[in-house]
Amino acid sequence: MSFFSGVPFFTLMTLLLLPALFLGLRGKAIGPYGLFASLVMILAVLAGTPLQLAWLGAYLLWESLLVCLYIPLRQKKGPVPWYYALALFLSLIPLLLMKWSEVTTLSLFSFLGLSYLTFRVAQIIIETYDGLISSLSLPAFWAFLLFFPTFSAGPIDRSRRFEEDFRRRYTRDEYLTLLGDGLEQLLIGLVYKFVLSALAFRLLSLCEPKGGLLLALAYGWCYGIYMFFDFAGYSRMAVGCAYILGVRTPGNFHLPFLSRDMKDFWNRWHITLSHWFRDYLFSRFLMRGIKGKWFKSRLSGACWAFLLNMLVMGAWHGLTLYYLLYGLYHGVLLAATEVYQKKCPFYKKYRNCTWYGLLSWFVTLNLVMVGFLIFSGALFT
Repeated sequence: MSFFSGVPFFTLMTLLLLPALFLGLRGKAIGPYGLFASLVMILAVLAGTPLQLAWLGAYLLWESLLVCLYIPLRQKKGPVPWYYALALFLSLIPLLLMKWSEVTTLSLFSFLGLSYLTFRVAQIIIETYDGLISSLSLPAFWAFLLFFPTFSAGPIDRSRRFEEDFRRRYTRDEYLTLLGDGLEQLLIGLVYKFVLSALAFRLLSLCEPKGGLLLALAYGWCYGIYMFFDFAGYSRMAVGCAYILGVRTPGNFHLPFLSRDMKDFWNRWHITLSHWFRDYLFSRFLMRGIKGKWFKSRLSGACWAFLLNMLVMGAWHGLTLYYLLYGLYHGVLLAATEVYQKKCPFYKKYRNCTWYGLLSWFVTLNLVMVGFLIFSGALFT
């Protein structure tokens, strides 16, 4: 069984959502039941791979201990930088070991969903250091970490926002609205993933990425369209399922192929991932660099921050060459976009013209599709 795929999953999902629907319509808290439903679903999905279950259990124990130790330490000692750095590093160790396993014969912390769980724990550590989180109950932490609609592939929620929904009791009318929105998201997601994504995959199978420039571009286009409908479909189903469980998980896509430039694209594509990196890596690296006078100007700092941000994002996807190149490619494009928009008189003169908007959209779209060609790995196999 796998998440949001196959009859067994959707059958169990339906059975687990029915009690949530009953609780919501009666104005009861759904959060505690959501934790129970998540445990049942994860056990069912990972039942055939006991080693993954064991690694998940070890991970949950490790991160729970870390969070329970660091939050009161931060309250007692204040924002001590080296305590914070140590806690953040310790939270990343399972992911680092898993990534190391990708390029060695080791197999450490290799279980479904680890990459996304790491974002959640790291966000808690970072915001604890910032003073935004002063307490967190273990049930709420486990519910946030194990929430099954977003367990394996996001969207990436934030703990404070999640906890508000976890503890919330909806009125009947509020829940009916949430239920309707959730069912709509589920149905759209099903069409995206199992109809439109399947059609795009058929087109993809007709393209030969090494058959020349035009065929390579065609492959990139087909792969990009396939990726969108497959991943956006998955994300919509996850959001719809989360709504029914009373959690307003943020959306992941907003018309990404209508983007007018690369910065606009990353505000529309895999939004919860790109915003996580923006808030917790890009902005912090840039501000630290400005305070430390690492850069000649704020613009050069932004360029270096874009490069670092996207290289780390590429490495997060995997340590294979094409993922790293994908990150570098987008880092260069974002840095170039920043310089162009800040320094180019042509952009400042014509950016509000209709013809410029259409041209910018066309160029951006093709640059995005070249990125998908790199990301696919088809040129390297």
